[in-house]
Amino acid sequence: METREIKKILVANRGEIAVRVMRSAREMGIATVAIYSEADRDAPHVHYADEAVCVGPPPSSESYLRGDHIIDICKELEVDAIHPGYGFLSENAGFAKAVEENGITFIGPSPASIEVMGDKLAAKNAVEDYDVPMVPGVNHAVTEAAEAREIAEQIGYPVLIKASAGGGGKGMRVVEAPEELEEQMERAISEATSAFGDGSVFVEKFITSPRHIEIQILGDKHGNLVYLFERECSIQRRHQKVIEEAPSSCLTPEKRKAMGEAAIGVARSCDYYGAGTVEFIVDADLNFYFLEMNTRLQVEHPVTEEITGVDLVKEQVKIAEGHALSFKQEDLKIKGHSLEVRVYAEDPTNGFLPDIGRLQTYVRPQGPGVRVDDGFEQGMDIPIYYDPMIAKLVTYGDNREMAIERMLRAIKEYRITGITTTLGFCAYVLKHEAFTSGKFDTKFVQEHFDPEVLKQKDPVYEEIAMAFAAQLVDQKQNQSAVNQNTPLSKWKLRARG
Repeated sequence: METREIKKILVANRGEIAVRVMRSAREMGIATVAIYSEADRDAPHVHYADEAVCVGPPPSSESYLRGDHIIDICKELEVDAIHPGYGFLSENAGFAKAVEENGITFIGPSPASIEVMGDKLAAKNAVEDYDVPMVPGVNHAVTEAAEAREIAEQIGYPVLIKASAGGGGKGMRVVEAPEELEEQMERAISEATSAFGDGSVFVEKFITSPRHIEIQILGDKHGNLVYLFERECSIQRRHQKVIEEAPSSCLTPEKRKAMGEAAIGVARSCDYYGAGTVEFIVDADLNFYFLEMNTRLQVEHPVTEEITGVDLVKEQVKIAEGHALSFKQEDLKIKGHSLEVRVYAEDPTNGFLPDIGRLQTYVRPQGPGVRVDDGFEQGMDIPIYYDPMIAKLVTYGDNREMAIERMLRAIKEYRITGITTTLGFCAYVLKHEAFTSGKFDTKFVQEHFDPEVLKQKDPVYEEIAMAFAAQLVDQKQNQSAVNQNTPLSKWKLRARG
């Protein structure tokens, strides 16, 4: 197959992932174009790019989700390829197809792969012939409570009613007993319809104490596929990840190989190329079951890069150009251990509710084994229109203990005032015996987290409580005026309607 050199990339995203993609592109000698909403006019990704274009007002539906407008910008600026990052248009098969139809390279999988894996029922059906372990249940849409009740009786309670489309815990209900089923099913269908425009749900066995472990894969357009080992993603709130690590503390080499090969099977089932992640749930006996495939780069991809030495963004670009993978499965080895904590503008003592405001103080940690991927600077406001993640704090060490120690040091050095963040919560997790021993699952928050610890002086968590209290004090102080009129003449900014 012929290769097609990419000389200019438009990053159809914002914040830290936009900067992260642009950094790899710059190292490859590729020019970059940023897009931004009016709320992000002074954001770092705008300044970092070679060119930047405003795509509309702050709401994402009027800016970052305007696929046709983004394609028009690419044509005007002679852009070769679009990198979608994650979120927004990254898993929109229609957008990927439109990009390709307009002669622009989509840095991601084929529209067909996105479409199949974007529907959990379609994905389950696709992988049936590839010996991929599946959670007991059905692979078709269920609309009647009577059928759901029959399925539940066959596989046994508790069961999970789950939306076929979407994710993030929406359209998902756990049913513990028969009398709860009809009401929970109605709620799941209603929520799925509201969130995704698709009320299709399916019923499967609920794994009571699961771990959430995912496998990173890479595939080229020549049929070559490899897996880059696993990421442990079990520390979650509201079914969304907060702390990730690689490798997992619970997998044996044999189990790791089995999960990796199963992930390759999932990728082959939809002729996948590009970077992708196959997610599994793992029970207390280390039995694993296919959950879903994310057809994009993951938020937590840095921990995989740290333990493998592979730049996943650069690999995405090379694959999009038509190059074959330059390495084989036997060339990949795990070296050391890496952790990532997501620094959210959220209040852990108030149900992790978003805490929007201004970054009065923003000083990143530094030193050996510390990496910060972010998209903010001191004095900037956290917009109310987007995900409240400020940064991804990543550490690397020769082993898990060193990675944890470095993370605790980095959290202590990270100075953020003006808003409340999840840093205190993350330090709490890292010091907890359940985490240090590796004996935890997705129920960590429900079973082990006491928000009062972050408000009180506890012998073990005193430093965490003091740091968190300082955040709360700063939050209540009068916000200092910040000059937001920084001249941008150094960059080529093009205002667009």
